Amino acid sequence: MKRSYLLFLLFTAFSLLLVACSNKETATTKTENGNETKEEAPKEQVLTIGLPTDIDTFDIHNTTSSGTEAVLTNMFSYLYKRTDQLEVQPDLAESHKIIDDKTWEFKLKPGITFHNGDPLTAEDVKFTFERVAKDTSLKRNSYFVNFEEVEVIDELTLRIHTKETEPLMLNRISRNGLGILPKKYIEENGLDTFLKNPIGSGPYQFVEWVKDSHITFKPYNDHFELKPEWDKVVFRVIPETSTRVGELIAGGIDLTSTIPPTEWDRINDNEGTSITEGDTTRIMQLIVRHTEGSVTSDPRIREAIDLAINDEVLVKHINKGAGIPTQTGTPPGVTGAHPTLNNSFVYDPERAKELLAEAGYNGAEINLQSPNGRYTLDSDVAQIIQTMLEEVGFKVKLELMENSHYLDVYDARQNKELFLIGLSNSLFDGSHALEYFYTEGAKGMTDYSNPEFDELFALSEKNMNLEEREQQLQKMQEIVAKDLPNINLYQMKTAYAIRDHITFDASLTEHFYIPNIHRK
Repeated sequence: MKRSYLLFLLFTAFSLLLVACSNKETATTKTENGNETKEEAPKEQVLTIGLPTDIDTFDIHNTTSSGTEAVLTNMFSYLYKRTDQLEVQPDLAESHKIIDDKTWEFKLKPGITFHNGDPLTAEDVKFTFERVAKDTSLKRNSYFVNFEEVEVIDELTLRIHTKETEPLMLNRISRNGLGILPKKYIEENGLDTFLKNPIGSGPYQFVEWVKDSHITFKPYNDHFELKPEWDKVVFRVIPETSTRVGELIAGGIDLTSTIPPTEWDRINDNEGTSITEGDTTRIMQLIVRHTEGSVTSDPRIREAIDLAINDEVLVKHINKGAGIPTQTGTPPGVTGAHPTLNNSFVYDPERAKELLAEAGYNGAEINLQSPNGRYTLDSDVAQIIQTMLEEVGFKVKLELMENSHYLDVYDARQNKELFLIGLSNSLFDGSHALEYFYTEGAKGMTDYSNPEFDELFALSEKNMNLEEREQQLQKMQEIVAKDLPNINLYQMKTAYAIRDHITFDASLTEHFYIPNIHRK
């Protein structure tokens, strides 16, 4: 009895070993003479990416989350898109030409289809652009209010008519949130069905989304240009940094981002994993209330806050050098970057104390709101800022918020005196960072207003003289640096952790564009 049991155990162990040693499936084929042979089928190639936060929707017009776009860029196609080197290049479009100051014509590439097989035509582009331009309830609407009408010339030709001249047309149609939607599918099935089973025309298509768990894509083999390399792509939502790093080291994920310096040695010292850094257009900053009655409505108080914060400490000691101090929201690589406000900061705690005395500051509490885990070391940065402000005499209440609540507060413009945020520039133009500060754009957020700024902003939005327009953008940055509707801290760098069997080059877009991620 014992011998039989031992033989059973040995047989079972040997069977399991055979299974474990087999990395490939087998397939039976017949040779020319009719004999059967068994061939090993290739192992399924799966790419798994760890996300610090989940996407918030498949409605690309109704989100301001760059993290959402970083994933959905693989599902949707654009008329034009940016390369990793930030060059604007055709995607769906074959060509374009300017008809007049307010009319741009585009021709589409033939033979493009959505994931359900429907052809993509000029009607889909019209549907997409007019939806985002006319529906004021959509979060992306404000970026496209200059679009008046999209005229369909024929199945593959369209013209975009704008209300005013549009110097940034190619920037706008290649930016986040302007992937082309399927008109017929949405009109026949309804938006709710689309949001549950979304389709686009990108290189990968939707399989499933389990909220706060994972998003799964499979290749769209009929894509008009690309032949997907991966058989399946899984985006796993893993908010806790140490857990994400552990999954990377164990092989549970192949790539992840937003890795704080405290984890770099652990990753680099592990065989098969490494850290790679990439610049971003994201600026960590404090949104500052100018609303009448707010403590920060006094310009002396705002200047004191700015002078009390040592940006160099935030970069070198908190982020281990993964950032660049700045006084502007328009970094190098973005049109209108300022030659002296970048890579500079002001710090003078003694002058900050003098300004508080001049303002008659009486210890009124200032609220500092911050996300907790949305950006690299965001809560650590917030706590250091709180300490720096208190050292010069401020009384500061720090509120740390989880991601969804933080976004709700931001979208509802319920921010208090100071609101820590990292804003990126998906338009790659200085106007994107500055649009928060013209009077209408600032209402409810900062309530900042400066007639000189408003005049320059209006002129720059219409100016087709690009050299003169760049000077206008730089002048606006100087005004903002003085008035402080926001206090810029540093330009972020992002640290990505990768397994060595893949290649990944970080881009200023901060996207996980799967066609650019390869197996070695």
